[in-house]
This record gives sequence, structure tokens and C-alpha cells, in this order.
Amino acid sequence: MTRALVVLTCGAFLTLVVEATAVDQPVVAVTLAGVYAALAVVGYGLVERRSASRRLALGLVYVAVQLPLGYLLYGVAGTGVGATLLLMVLVSQSVLLLPLPAAVAVTAAIPLVHIGMSWGDGLRNGMGMLAAAAFTAVVTELLCREQRARAELAEANARLRGYAAQAEELATIQERNRVARDIHDGLGHHLTVVQMQVQAARAVLATDPAKADAVLSRAQEQSTEALAEVRRSVATLRAPRTSPPLADALAGLAADTTAAGVPTTVEVTGTARVLSPDAEQSLSRAAQEGLTNVRKHAGAASARLLLAFGDDGTVRLEVSDDGRGMAGGADGGGFGLLGLRERATRLGGSVDVVSEPGRGTTVRVAVPG
Repeated sequence: MTRALVVLTCGAFLTLVVEATAVDQPVVAVTLAGVYAALAVVGYGLVERRSASRRLALGLVYVAVQLPLGYLLYGVAGTGVGATLLLMVLVSQSVLLLPLPAAVAVTAAIPLVHIGMSWGDGLRNGMGMLAAAAFTAVVTELLCREQRARAELAEANARLRGYAAQAEELATIQERNRVARDIHDGLGHHLTVVQMQVQAARAVLATDPAKADAVLSRAQEQSTEALAEVRRSVATLRAPRTSPPLADALAGLAADTTAAGVPTTVEVTGTARVLSPDAEQSLSRAAQEGLTNVRKHAGAASARLLLAFGDDGTVRLEVSDDGRGMAGGADGGGFGLLGLRERATRLGGSVDVVSEPGRGTTVRVAVPG
């Protein structure tokens, strides 16, 4: 917009120079036009570059100087195109520098250059000048609004790109956490079972080779399942995961824990119903994590899995043992319990841990289903 006004000012000045040959005082007209054009280019540029707080005051001073100078120039140069164009430049500049009411006042004052003419000529020329000034002001305001809209759109696009980057980063973090939970709850569970079974086999290897062989065979099966778990984790984004029914999965986990030396029972209460894949996976992982902790830390003689289908639309899983309890009480636990809480929270559920030294531990996971 500023460059366009500079070009228009230069064109108006050249036009006035050509027209000045037909007026009574050409040198005065050209001199006034030069001063006016210089102020329109240099003075306006200086005002425009000021801060918003100072621009208004300087803009009022600028218009207060240019408007009388424009009147004088118009009176000397006559009603030519050059002088008219220079006044239209002032109208555009007032729209850019001043509040809208002040710009309207400047636009309305432009036709006053015709004061002194006969009533009929003054009215006719004044109305034409007013129409030209109003048109100039309206076009300038529309261009300003378009520029502001473009700037706001560019800013909005920049914010959207920032939001998209944040969403992508959040999705990446969530996916990393999901993979971490899967590795801990799946692979970690199987490796713990294998470790416990190898220890049990070594304990009876010298006295009961047949039992040791059976336990090692079970450990081999667990290692095979661990490998399959790794493959499922790697391929999780390529194909949907399939898993056995929840009751069968719990029975398998209980059998693994029993084979590792901690007799474990499974109890199902309430009316069984079909659960969502996310709910089933959350409960299955809770059982895995709970039984892994029983084998690794509890020192328990027995454990129990309870799957309760509630009438209130929730499903609850309890993993309890009669071991030594958690040293930190209900606030104990590590990454595994954190993963369980993240899974349950994502589904709108909850995780509670009840533990007392010497009286065992109970982990309760409740999810909608």
C-alpha cells in the first residue's frame, strides 16, 4: 500500500508539472507541488514507521499540515488532474494513519477546496470531488481490511502448524508409552516366568530330573510366547492384534504362576458379557503385571485372580496374594503399576492398590464394560 501511494504521488506530481504550463504561476505551482509530494513521501513514511502510540499524534500533525497545503496548491494549480490526485493521496493516507471518524472528517473536508467558486460551479465540482474522495477512502479501507485479514490468516496458519506439531509430538509420546507398556506387561511378564521356571528347574535338577525337564519345557513354551509377543509389538501398527478370550487368558496366566511355584486360582463372578478389546487388554495386562509382582516380590504361598462383572456397567479385576506386602504400602510399585493406571485412566477406569506389611497385596482394576 505504501509503495502504491508513492507511485501515485510521483505520477500526480509529474501530471501537475505538465499541467502547470497552462496556469498563471507555473513556478509557484510546481514548487508547491514538489513540497507537497516530498511531504507525502518522506513525511508520511516517517510517521508510518512510528509506534502505534505515537503514530496517531504525528498523523494528526501530518494531516493538519498537508490539508491546508493541498488547498493552497489546488488554488494555485487550478482544477487539474495532478492537484486532485495529490488530494486523493492525502485521503488514502488519512485512512491509513487516523481513526475512521477522523479519516471521514478529512474526506468530507476535501471538497472545501471549491469554496470561492460560484454557487452552481462550487456545488457541482464539490460533489464530484466528494464522490472521488469517498471512493478513495472506501477502496483504501477495503484494501487495509484485506491486508489485515491476510495477516490474521497467516498468523492462524502458523498457529495451526504449531498445534499440528504439538499434536504429532503428543501422539508420538503416547505411542512410545503404549509400546513401553506392551513391552513391560507382555515381554517382561514372559521373561519373569521363564526366570522363575529356570530357577525351579535348577533347584530340583539333581534330585528330580523328570520334574526339572517338565519345568524347562514350560520355560521353553514361555520363551516362545515371549518371542511372539515381541513380534506382535513390532507389527502392532500394521495389523490388528488378536488375543484369546479374557477368561482363557486369565486361566493361562494362573497356570503359569502355579507352574512357577505360586498356586493361583481364578474366580469369575457376575454375568459374563462381551467386553471391548481395549477393556479386555487392560484387564489382561493388569493380571499379568499383578502376577509378575507376586512371583518376583511377594514371597507368597498362594494368589488369586477375581474377575467380577458388575451390574453397574463396570468390570473389576483383583489380583491378591498372601505374601509379605509392599514395603511402600499402597503407594509402592514401579513402572508396571504406572502403566496399569495409564491404561485404566484412558478407558475411564481406576486402579487401587491395598497392601500391608505381612498381610499381602491386592491390586484392583475397574474399567467400564
